[in-house]
Amino acid sequence: MNVEQLAGRITRLEDLEAIRHLKARYCEICDADHDPDRIVTIFAADGVWEGAGFGRAAGHAAIRELFGRFRQMVSFSHHMVMNPLLEVHGDVAHGTWQFLGAFTFREHQQARWVAVRYTDDYVRIGGEWKYQHLRGEVRLSAGPGESWAAPR
Repeated sequence: MNVEQLAGRITRLEDLEAIRHLKARYCEICDADHDPDRIVTIFAADGVWEGAGFGRAAGHAAIRELFGRFRQMVSFSHHMVMNPLLEVHGDVAHGTWQFLGAFTFREHQQARWVAVRYTDDYVRIGGEWKYQHLRGEVRLSAGPGESWAAPR
């Protein structure tokens, strides 16, 4: 292996780790009261947040507004992501993650478990990885007295 090949492999490993860190920051921001101002710092200016049951927000202003609504609705969240499958192609990347999270909602203080599949597109901007498009597909949602059945 020559120096150029080794440098390419190191760059790929650094990119993968930076994307893992980006997802961890996303989870931390969500669990820190869904901070609307912080969340936009990890999305491209034209980035998109899209989630079943919550709609689609495109661009910083819309994402900030959406997370403001989350902040009013959710009193507690604990995001746990795992099993990343990541592909990097230069300055763009794609990933899927599995998510299991506990939530409490302000309206009824009712606890809820949610399982989600994230499908993400990333873009490198100014040397930093950002979300281009984050999609969340709810695969399971259950609260007290409900069975653990996948949504229909």
